[in-house]
Amino acid sequence: MEFAIKLSQFLLSLSILIILHELGHFIPAKLFKTRVEKFYLFFDVKYSLFKKKIGETEYGIGWLPLGGYVKISGMIDESMDKEQMALPPQPWEFRSKPTWQRLIIMLGGVTVNFILAFIIYIGMTYVYGDLYIKNDDLKDGIWVTNPVAEKAGIKTGDKIVSIDGKKIDRFVPSISSDILMSKKVLVNRNGKEIEINLPVDFIGQNIDENTKNAIKLRMPFVVGEFQNESPNKNTLKAGDILISLNGKAIKYFDEAELVLNAYKGKRINAVVIRDEKNTNVSLQINKEGKLGFQVGTLTEDNLEKLGYFKLTQQKYSFSESIPVGIEKGKNQLISYGGQLQKIFNPKTGAYKGVGGFGAIFNVFPSTWSWQAFWGITALLSIMLGVMNLLPIPALDGGHVVFLLYEMISGKKPSDNFMEKAQLVGFVLLISLLLFANGNDIYKAIVGK
Repeated sequence: MEFAIKLSQFLLSLSILIILHELGHFIPAKLFKTRVEKFYLFFDVKYSLFKKKIGETEYGIGWLPLGGYVKISGMIDESMDKEQMALPPQPWEFRSKPTWQRLIIMLGGVTVNFILAFIIYIGMTYVYGDLYIKNDDLKDGIWVTNPVAEKAGIKTGDKIVSIDGKKIDRFVPSISSDILMSKKVLVNRNGKEIEINLPVDFIGQNIDENTKNAIKLRMPFVVGEFQNESPNKNTLKAGDILISLNGKAIKYFDEAELVLNAYKGKRINAVVIRDEKNTNVSLQINKEGKLGFQVGTLTEDNLEKLGYFKLTQQKYSFSESIPVGIEKGKNQLISYGGQLQKIFNPKTGAYKGVGGFGAIFNVFPSTWSWQAFWGITALLSIMLGVMNLLPIPALDGGHVVFLLYEMISGKKPSDNFMEKAQLVGFVLLISLLLFANGNDIYKAIVGK
């Protein structure tokens, strides 16, 4: 069932993005009276799952969910229709239209992608608002579970002051990825501010160690699911919160490790919160320094009730949501641009994290969440828009480069040149696709 839910979200998101992107090409093409021969969701290699011709356009759904396309008459694209291009230009063909019209047609897809992302962020801001913790309310700092971050100098208990010079006022889940992408972090450690310069290959090291989250909120030691061999099954209950081990007060889970390691194989006294009351228990620690259960979780409301931190819920009116949503979209766009820069810089090692369809599939949660779905779809829309703007022949960006050259020089590249450029671009895209999806396969094999 979990797989089906993830797959449903993946296909729905992909379908929305593809259809709207292709509509971005289709609508201006029609407005400029350019013939569109095909409009397809997914690729129809050899055959289609569905097709219907309405007017001059065949609408259909292909069987290969790797994208979609519109086939515009008189345009050198992935179809490589040389026979059509060998005939005299017709008034309804793409090649017969003024350069500025062709440019608008080519930019239509990415324009829709960016507009869609901003609309989603505005809508999410209006519907869900913002849920965050004020950075000043994290009195005991952060929890660092990432050995790469620890090696770089970030420690549990640190309070994040700024990232790359930008002051941090709110602690939100994305702060971990912000650190991952940064060059330096300013922390407050025991009242003293310390600047930590992160290594150039910080991302690469995290990918090698399969560590994605640099930092987390410090959490209480909550009893979760028991292991079969647990010696404490009859003593503890799921949901218990350990607050003392052998007389030492334990507020956070990260504080328990030293105590447990000091008493490996021994029995100790402990105190737990159960049903809102303190209860004394006797616990057996195994030879590995464990208690025999998975660490559980508490809802944000319960954590707030126990006094661990205070959640701030900020709601916006529709008019307030517009500038806030636009700002979120802008920040995400800048952030993704920064990620691409790191990917194309071999020193960072970020290229190791490039993923294909498997990576996108795994981003979606295994339970249905509209908030998560729209957030992921907005991000994917930005990614699709940026990737399509890359100046690679066969992508929209490649066509735009040639059109800009034509507008500036007054000379149109020959059909022969465009066909060869399209072929080169196609080979590049296939290579990128193989690399990205090969990364997915490799990670699945090695378990990363």
